[in-house]
Amino acid sequence: MNYEELREYCLSMKGTTECFPFDEFNLVFKVQGKMFALLPLDNPDTQIALKCNPERAIALREDYSAITPAYHFNNKHWNSVRVDPAISKDLMCELIQHSYELVVAGLTKKLKEELSKM
Repeated sequence: MNYEELREYCLSMKGTTECFPFDEFNLVFKVQGKMFALLPLDNPDTQIALKCNPERAIALREDYSAITPAYHFNNKHWNSVRVDPAISKDLMCELIQHSYELVVAGLTKKLKEELSKM
């Protein structure tokens, strides 16, 4: 997936907003104000940082050399996923969806109710 496809896919998720610029190098996607994806703008390889269940992250890193660990934002665990031929579009969409769902699961009851009304 290229930069624009990644951006469009993230924005297709219910309640998603983009924060541009988050800083001079990154575009951030949020659901109900909570970050689920960070897309570096200055990287020609187009890497995207996503939240991931730690157990799943370990399994994914064992199976895909294009998935590497990273720590961002107050040392919370994220995965950096390099978009290259090793990562299919379907897998990339699955990883983005997983990140989105983790964030939605952690929302307060009030924020989940607001999201369901959108």
